[in-house]
Amino acid sequence: MAAARETDDIARSLVHHRHDHPPPRDLNREADRRLRRGQRAAEDLARLIGSWTFVLAQLTLTLAWLVLNVIGYTNHWDAYPFQLLDLVYSVQATLWIALALMALNRLAERERLRAQSDYEVNIKEEDELKALMTHLEVQDEVLIQVLARLDRLDRELRRQSRRLGVADEQAG
Repeated sequence: MAAARETDDIARSLVHHRHDHPPPRDLNREADRRLRRGQRAAEDLARLIGSWTFVLAQLTLTLAWLVLNVIGYTNHWDAYPFQLLDLVYSVQATLWIALALMALNRLAERERLRAQSDYEVNIKEEDELKALMTHLEVQDEVLIQVLARLDRLDRELRRQSRRLGVADEQAG
């Protein structure tokens, strides 16, 4: 009876671990949800200007412009030095650079959010590790108590067997 009571005391003293933290957040979905219509359009355009589709379309339009102005018999809207084409490219380059910089700013903001999330996850992991280490320390103490109890019971059993005159078969 005393052994059962001691076992119940040990079971009550065990640390029971709980996960008391919120679920992880999807930062990309949160950032997308906060984008306004103009920001979404700028992001799509920035994605487009960084693609082969855009490069090929730009090349096709340039070649069409040049061909139509060189072989155009009557209507040359942009004569040989192609100053209008240079102006269009200058304005276009300025706009594309501004769009690319805005996309980089949004990317930096997402990276900042991701770093914050990593920090929060690291804090949670540290708390979990502390709880796990505490649990393991308690388990070590319980194992030491169990070993001490087994040793005490073994000594008591040997003492009783000597008292009753039963030979110790384990000693041989």
